[in-house]
Amino acid sequence: MSKISKFFKGGGSAASKGRGGPSPQEALARLRETEEMLSKKQEYLETRIERELAAARQHGTKNKRAALQALKRKKRYEKQLSQIDGTLSTIEFQREALENSHTNTEVLKNMGYAAQAMKKVHENMDLNKIDDLMQDITEQQDVAQEISDAISNRAGFGDEFDE
Repeated sequence: MSKISKFFKGGGSAASKGRGGPSPQEALARLRETEEMLSKKQEYLETRIERELAAARQHGTKNKRAALQALKRKKRYEKQLSQIDGTLSTIEFQREALENSHTNTEVLKNMGYAAQAMKKVHENMDLNKIDDLMQDITEQQDVAQEISDAISNRAGFGDEFDE
């Protein structure tokens, strides 16, 4: 089967077929590989453009036909370079979106895990018992405050007069 038909028919690894698609790590790795390949092609085209420009300068007015051909090739390479730039931007955007989606998925999983842990912690707690306990604590704090107020009042007899 040709590479093109594999691409359009979804030819991929057996591991990714069994799970219904590639994992985020596999997809990220492939996107990075594609980015590297396109970057190398960019560098190649940039050197070709420089060569064609140098050839056009070399031929200058002596051989106008060769100079024009070099400039046409340069223009063709620049068009390819522009297309590659657009493709790279699209791939970078897709890679970043995939990384963010993967991060969001992991955050969501961890939040669910934390929710289960909180549920387990609160499993043995009864809201009525907690209310009763809080009332008892409040009552005891009031008693402690009254005792503290009584102790801290002056022991002077007769300081307080009823007018």
